[in-house]
Amino acid sequence: MDFYFAPLEGITGYLYRNAFHESFDCGIKKYFSPFIAMNKNGLMKSRELEDLKKQHNQGMVVVPQLLGSKGEEAVSYIRQLKEMGYQEINLNIGCPYQTVVSKGKGAGLLADTNRLSNFLEEVFAKADIAVSVKTRVGMERPEEFEEILEIYNQYPLSELIIHPRVRADFYDNCPDMEAFRIAVEKSKAPVCYNGDIFTVEDYLRFTEAFSGIQRIMLGRGLIANPGLLSEILTGKVIDSDRLKSFHDRIFADYQRIMSGDTNTLFKMKELWNYMQFLFDDSERYIKKIRKAKTGVEYMNAVNSLFSECKMNPEKGFRTDFRKKAEKDLKKEAGYVGEIL
Repeated sequence: MDFYFAPLEGITGYLYRNAFHESFDCGIKKYFSPFIAMNKNGLMKSRELEDLKKQHNQGMVVVPQLLGSKGEEAVSYIRQLKEMGYQEINLNIGCPYQTVVSKGKGAGLLADTNRLSNFLEEVFAKADIAVSVKTRVGMERPEEFEEILEIYNQYPLSELIIHPRVRADFYDNCPDMEAFRIAVEKSKAPVCYNGDIFTVEDYLRFTEAFSGIQRIMLGRGLIANPGLLSEILTGKVIDSDRLKSFHDRIFADYQRIMSGDTNTLFKMKELWNYMQFLFDDSERYIKKIRKAKTGVEYMNAVNSLFSECKMNPEKGFRTDFRKKAEKDLKKEAGYVGEIL
């Protein structure tokens, strides 16, 4: 089985990738970067350039993900990324957020199959590196996917990564496994599954149902439990010392590159939206973490959590708490990173 690490805006940048790769990675074949919103000026933002510098991604395969709807812009970015040493890019045709969809990007491309086809035609006419696609199965109904898949089948995708929800689902409801089954049967490109694998049991259920699939992308489940893949492959469950060391490294790395506590703490609080599910009876400790205003207050709260709460990695990520966690964080800083 090939395992990929899904992109998560605001979290899985190069500092996180390096910390994870050195602390937990026992089988990630590809790390996908948080999406790069394309524009006519090309790859210029310092944050994006820093994230993709080869010296910041040593010892791992990173695939830049592009978000847009104009083929000529994608070709320009592909040219730049190839010059930086990249041999594969991924097109985001799944982001469900209104600010993206309203511009005909991400999942918005699925609403207009002619526009989708034209976009891919322009990309593949000039792309000279591997191009994969990460997609949803439609805008409103999974029945839309057969027509969408016919378009994908017209182009030499290196692989098709499918999150089997429609845009209207966002991240609610359950993945539509029948739509995924159709993709497995009819896709000309190799298929990768992405969606709601939060525990070892989730993984085993999926592989039993789709024994022929050899590619899985892990996202929220791996952020919530960085030891999930190790547990899948070896049966060994993450321990608190290892998680604490991982956390402390990320915190120190953010402090090193960011000015002041505010930005650093916001990044760490976002991460706790997911990792909180590793602990039993953690709510009041998480509240202290969210209320922390300084690095000292934050670390005191984190240390209390680790010393006083029992870890329970088998619980996995819990979608019923996600929205509340996001609202709590939004009150703190007014922004929530995209969940992919």
